[in-house]
Amino acid sequence: MSVQPGWYVDPADTETRRYWDGEGWLGAPIPVDATPPDGPPPPEPVTPPEPVTPPEPPTPPTSGPTSPGPVAPGWPPHQGPQPGPQPGYGPPPGHGPGWGPQAGPPGWGPQGGPPGWVIRPPEPRPHGLRLAGYGRRLTARLIDLALLLALNVVVNGWFVWRWAQEWAPYWQELFRRAARGDTSAEGLPVPGEQAGSLLVVILLIATALWLAFEVPAMAAGGQTVGKRVMRIRAVPMAADQPLGFGRALSRWSTLGLPTLLWYCAGIGLVLQFVDSLSPLWDHPLRQALHDKRAQTVVVEVPYRPASAPSNDRDQPPGDTP
Repeated sequence: MSVQPGWYVDPADTETRRYWDGEGWLGAPIPVDATPPDGPPPPEPVTPPEPVTPPEPPTPPTSGPTSPGPVAPGWPPHQGPQPGPQPGYGPPPGHGPGWGPQAGPPGWGPQGGPPGWVIRPPEPRPHGLRLAGYGRRLTARLIDLALLLALNVVVNGWFVWRWAQEWAPYWQELFRRAARGDTSAEGLPVPGEQAGSLLVVILLIATALWLAFEVPAMAAGGQTVGKRVMRIRAVPMAADQPLGFGRALSRWSTLGLPTLLWYCAGIGLVLQFVDSLSPLWDHPLRQALHDKRAQTVVVEVPYRPASAPSNDRDQPPGDTP
């Protein structure tokens, strides 16, 4: 997903704004507290380069007749500098024919790089904060999943044990036949009638625990336990403020609600796996599918020592008009 055209805080200088046309920065910057104009800035006038005038050859003196002086036998009279370029004359190195205004050799681009080089725009900084890397986001998610697993062991443990008991005769007989080299599937014990109902209850409880664990914490501060440990948080793209319950629920439902589809041949697990990997190929904001639905980005939390006084002016809001 590309960033929509508009006036944004310049990542290279957070005291100014510049216009982003969807592919690169356009026009001159303006102060961050100034009201930006509607639409893109007017195009800057292009000043043609001044022509380079080659130096004129020195003119020989013409005041009065000169005496040729003695001439060695066989030498032509009035031997002097011959016309044409002489050593020490002409433009300095790097300014010969075909060289551009940036003192680059023929074929090089306007930025002084070889042909084929692409100058990438600077990485966006939503609200003046760095985007969180995928490694930190993955580690935070694994911490949260470990805590959720512990909660499921306490709350869901009995239902999982009962579901395993319903399937135990089937797996025991299957392993006995495999040990004997018997690959037939005839006559295998059928799981109990309660196996399907128990699986539905297990998935409902697991989904409810995930909802209660993540949505309130994200709505209040944009951070779960794992995100606090890794010093990252989710913020709306429009402004640096709490997500709110509605946005947090929309963000979670894209990733957490497919847990109920684990019952359908593991389709929910495939959807969650694709969602978890999606920040790897999204540029430039590294948004996962649940970030795109809720219009959020994940940023790093700047480190501030406990003794240092907070100063809101250190981080300009940078919200779009």
